[in-house]
Amino acid sequence: MDEFLLSRIQFAANITFHILFPTITISLGWMLFFFKLRFRQTGDDKWMDLYFYFTKVFALTFSLGVVTGVTMSFQFGTNWPGFMNTVGNIAGPLLAYEILTAFFMEATFLGIMLYAFRRVPQWLHTLATFLVALGTTFSAFWILVLNSWMHTPDGYVMIDGVAHAEDWWKIIFNPSMPYRFTHTLLGSVLTAAFLIAGLLGYRWLRGDRSDAVRAGMKCALVLAAIAAPLQGIAGDLHGVNTREYQPAKLAAMEAHWESGKGIPLLLFAIPDEEKGENEVEVGIPKLGSLIITRDPDGYVQGLNDFGELRPRVAPVFWSFRVMIGVGMLMIGVAFLGVFFHWKKIDYPRVYVRVLCLMTFSGWVGTIAGWYVTEMGRQPWLVQGVLLSKDAVADLPPAHVAWTLTGYILTYCILMVAYVATLFYMARVETKKTLGEV
Repeated sequence: MDEFLLSRIQFAANITFHILFPTITISLGWMLFFFKLRFRQTGDDKWMDLYFYFTKVFALTFSLGVVTGVTMSFQFGTNWPGFMNTVGNIAGPLLAYEILTAFFMEATFLGIMLYAFRRVPQWLHTLATFLVALGTTFSAFWILVLNSWMHTPDGYVMIDGVAHAEDWWKIIFNPSMPYRFTHTLLGSVLTAAFLIAGLLGYRWLRGDRSDAVRAGMKCALVLAAIAAPLQGIAGDLHGVNTREYQPAKLAAMEAHWESGKGIPLLLFAIPDEEKGENEVEVGIPKLGSLIITRDPDGYVQGLNDFGELRPRVAPVFWSFRVMIGVGMLMIGVAFLGVFFHWKKIDYPRVYVRVLCLMTFSGWVGTIAGWYVTEMGRQPWLVQGVLLSKDAVADLPPAHVAWTLTGYILTYCILMVAYVATLFYMARVETKKTLGEV
């Protein structure tokens, strides 16, 4: 493998690991704020039990998100200097806005939220929780502004091969940004909801049937039942936007090679990159055109229209279906949980086991969706502006291979430690509740 492929794998490994943590903290911060408000409204200690427990989860997750984010940003200089050389006039300010409006806010008020519950007035502690949650959302906003601009660049002008800002309003609110931001936030809501439900379900299976556990599971499942269908709607609208601005990506998502009208929705396919066709495919006639164009006879571009400027099909095609499959599973599990509440039925043990198995299901959906987004943009680093191969550093492949190996080993160790710590904290809380410690 050459330095280009190794650098791509290295950045993909880093972003894959990094995105796991912000996708939890963005929405978990707002859940903590909700728990705190409920305590102030009712005076019921179960809400503070939930608050204190998930504050620990938040702190652990936030710290890993910060560390992995820093190492990821280093690679812009070490492995991808062509990116900042070409679009640094736009990417640099956007990253700076994220630090100024989000990271400083989180860093300032996180200490109050974590350590000052009994040291400051309650209104200030509640405000600190709100500002930390707001900071995580601001952070997501600016990062997604940059990412969306890389997919649908607008408001810039090229001078001597370098992008210069012409209209910051168009840069920030570029054509795909509202859809990507909404889709990502709803994905975060689902990730945090199933994390909460899964960890509390683990405590439930170990005998903790306290009011806090019951209330937390109910909140998480109701939230998931609301967010999951909304995510389907947001994803559909995002797909329509992709048809207009990134038709090659959409064609890869659906494994459609030839342009035409009344295309099917492929449920299964084995794409053949060399032949430019599918060896095997199973689909529903005309449903693809209906979903994409709102017309069963609508015209859709195929991959062969784009020549070599198209993404690899199989990874995008299958990642998209993994994301959809996880989303449908989330809808079913969340709706079943709400049904149990509505009928006032105690959770069956097998259902709680399913919740435990789905603790990190949001991660699966998030990674699959991110792969669709990023691999579907290839071979462009910035759509229509900068090819990925033109941005990579000229490094010895062996050096990249060694750093890639170091990253992967470190991430594997951190991941095992993180998951083990979450369930260890759940066991400790259960013992406290049952009076065993």
